[in-house]
Amino acid sequence: MFDSLKDRFESIFDALRGKGKLTEEDITSALREVRRALLEADVNYKVVKDVVDAIKVRATGREVLDSVTPAQIIFTIVYEELIKIMGDAPVPLVISPKPPTIYMMVGLQGSGKTTTTVKIAKKMSKGHKPLVVACDLRRPAAVDQLKVTAEKAGIAFFGPEAGETDPVSVASKSRKYAEDHLCDMIILDTAGRLQMDDQLMQELESMKSAMPPTEILLVVDSMTGQEAVNVASIFHERLAVTGVILTKLDGDARGGPSLAIRAATGVPIKLAGCGEKTEDLEVFDARRMAQRIIGMGDMEGLLEKVQSATSDADLTRMTESLKKNRFTMEDMLMQLQQIQKLGPLEKVLEMLPTPGASKALKNAEIDPKRMKQTEAIILSMTIKERRNPDIIKGSRRRRIAEGSGTSVQMVNQVLAQYEQMKSMMKTFGKMSGGKGGFKMPPGMGGMGGFGGMGGKRGFFR
Repeated sequence: MFDSLKDRFESIFDALRGKGKLTEEDITSALREVRRALLEADVNYKVVKDVVDAIKVRATGREVLDSVTPAQIIFTIVYEELIKIMGDAPVPLVISPKPPTIYMMVGLQGSGKTTTTVKIAKKMSKGHKPLVVACDLRRPAAVDQLKVTAEKAGIAFFGPEAGETDPVSVASKSRKYAEDHLCDMIILDTAGRLQMDDQLMQELESMKSAMPPTEILLVVDSMTGQEAVNVASIFHERLAVTGVILTKLDGDARGGPSLAIRAATGVPIKLAGCGEKTEDLEVFDARRMAQRIIGMGDMEGLLEKVQSATSDADLTRMTESLKKNRFTMEDMLMQLQQIQKLGPLEKVLEMLPTPGASKALKNAEIDPKRMKQTEAIILSMTIKERRNPDIIKGSRRRRIAEGSGTSVQMVNQVLAQYEQMKSMMKTFGKMSGGKGGFKMPPGMGGMGGFGGMGGKRGFFR
């Protein structure tokens, strides 16, 4: 996500850091590069002009020119202006004070609207009982897609009767079904088109009148570039859209729409889809998004991922291990399994606040097979061996290699990895020994060890 834009910003700031005190010419040159970077990221021209002008006003002040750390101040200014154009604070979905809450999902065909409908339902199911409604009666198999996806996620579904062709009627009937089945939330998956036309808009306007929605949520494919802004503007003009959901952010290398939609339309971006799983939907946070764009990482997002992958039992177990300065192969296995739950390793590492990380990752080929092989090696050990790896000598290493389908060399590498992590965990244990001491979430404790820090023993080829 934002790979090219992140690389450009890192280069700009690196150049500024190397200059010490800055002249107005240095700042002008840097702003020229900022403008170019944003335009190449497919950000709307007007938005680019506004943000660069805002940065220029602040960056050419005496605070910057007279500062001993001007590069850092400009870094902060760019960060703050990016936040402004994307939205200062997260905007939550509105819940109707009187049930049912009704969300009307709109967007072009192929934007990920049906999948997002179920993702929202899954996200809201923690405190509500949502019902997804199939109102797309034009696209072949659209009803079946929503039904199957909803069933897999454990979400209630309502669809048309055999031969029914009126989506407005289906939407209206869903209210009675929701009442009968105690559903306090209705999410309407409406029809899309390959391009906007008046017939589509009239159908959506009729549905809006028949089922006044709590929110009208526009689903936008983040990979469509500047066209996303045009789409958002037209939908908002006709329907008064209340929120935007960006999809496919995990595959967007430019990121232009997320930077431009709020500024161009005034409609807040409320959610972001960042994967194919039902759980891959997060609240859009401009602050965290700006951090990723300019290379600050996203530790808050990473910690959220770690916490979601960590059970209370695992947390308790690891905390006790830290206190007792005890770290076994079983602990290492647990951390490895947790890290795999976080998603692709390269995406996880991108969230670390490491300067130049994106460039370094491009030069390193991450091999997820190594993680599976490490898991197989540990699982091939006996319980006694996992708890006391010091007993694993020549014959045991050969047996473990055969049992895991690997080599003695790889077993040796895993054992070396273990020793590194054991040493690191002892340090964390000392830090957590006192009252109110440091506590490391279990999945985070092994990040350095499993990454291998780019060495031969890690998961990089």
